[in-house]
Amino acid sequence: MLLAMPHAPVPPTAAQTAPQTGTKPPADGLPVPQRYWAVATMTVALIMAVLDGTVANVALPTIQREFSVDAAQAIWVVNAYQMAVTLSLFPLASLGDIIGYRRVYWGGLALFTLASLVCALSDTLPLLTAARVAQGLGGAGIMSVNMALVRYIYPSASLGRGVGYNAMIVAVTTVAGPSLAAAVLSVASWPWLFAINVPLGLMALVVAARALPASPASGHRFDILSAGLNAVMLGLLILGVKGLGGTEATWITAAELLGAVLAGVVLVRRELAQETPLFPVDLLRRPIFALSVVTSLCSFASQNIAFVTMPFFFEDVLGWSLTESGLLMTPWPLAVAVIAPISGWLADRYEPSLLSGLGMALFSAGLAALAFLPPDPTGFDIAWRMGLAGFGFGLFQTPNNKVLVSSAPKERSGGASGIQATARLLGQTLGAALVGVMFTLFGKALGAQTALTIAAGLCALGSVTGSLRRRIRR
Repeated sequence: MLLAMPHAPVPPTAAQTAPQTGTKPPADGLPVPQRYWAVATMTVALIMAVLDGTVANVALPTIQREFSVDAAQAIWVVNAYQMAVTLSLFPLASLGDIIGYRRVYWGGLALFTLASLVCALSDTLPLLTAARVAQGLGGAGIMSVNMALVRYIYPSASLGRGVGYNAMIVAVTTVAGPSLAAAVLSVASWPWLFAINVPLGLMALVVAARALPASPASGHRFDILSAGLNAVMLGLLILGVKGLGGTEATWITAAELLGAVLAGVVLVRRELAQETPLFPVDLLRRPIFALSVVTSLCSFASQNIAFVTMPFFFEDVLGWSLTESGLLMTPWPLAVAVIAPISGWLADRYEPSLLSGLGMALFSAGLAALAFLPPDPTGFDIAWRMGLAGFGFGLFQTPNNKVLVSSAPKERSGGASGIQATARLLGQTLGAALVGVMFTLFGKALGAQTALTIAAGLCALGSVTGSLRRRIRR
């Protein structure tokens, strides 16, 4: 198996991996065993970055009690991380194009590890929140150039395998985060959720410094104004989308969304005149790339609709326990873990757009089956539907990401990587907001059914774009 670690591997020597400046990137992927070490360090870092976007949710009640604050204040432990990641993905991806992806990745991992230590030692909520902002910036450094580095680590003939492994890590980690957090909290206090990152991060830093590939540095100037406009646009968009769930006054939500649109218009007009734009409008002009981004956004929105909806449905509508709910969510990540690597292998041999279209169709069928469960479902009724949705999601993600990344010029891999990560985070935010709106309008039982039906429709729409991409490629 490509990703299996060899017996007693030895990290590459300093002579084999020269410093970033003045080195040439590998012609077509890294040699073995350097490739294995590069995959190992990226796996550890990506797991930590994705996990820390979810594990704090489980600890919020404990943090709230310990610091004697209300829920609205405690929630910023989660929001601070999410906002910092989302707002800095494009700027850090652009910085990767300028100075090289390895430097941005290593710097992000170092900041993430240090910020995790500060989180674990925090004795006040303001300090913990500030540390979470720093942690989010570090996580963005990891995620913004992750897919770009995959493109330099794997030979082009095996790119689908690399993307498939990456998709499996993100999908399984996202789903497993709450369960892992609950397991840690059952035997330790909440600071250990962050402290565990420190030894893992230090080990990953040592390996990353020696194993990650160099990449060309464009040398163009960093666009500070575009970075600021990007932060305003995405920040207001996220706040506005969250406000759609009824958490703030209607006029405030409308003002935030309007401000996001205005900032976006100014940003796009500015970026159209740039040779290497920070916000990748040059890539979005490519029909295949744009369609891949739209389908990715739809898939992650649909996934999060299911992840937010089903626990409420299991516990509040069906009256099942928290343990039963967790077990019933398990078939989804298991199906992703099984199919994602296989999907990557298939994407290296067959038309990726056809595979992603088939995956979205199966994903849509699974969500539709969940939306129309029988009145008194058994565990099996739910398990096979969750498995089908996860199978379709895993089959879709790898070929779609391969098309997205490979349709961009190699020197713009940073922009492609940044927009792929941003589509995932924005899709998850939109999905959660839609569930909130449906619950407010229709209650939990009918609201869950309506939200899942909308998710199935989004996936059906996404499957259509697969055929459109095939026509464009031909």
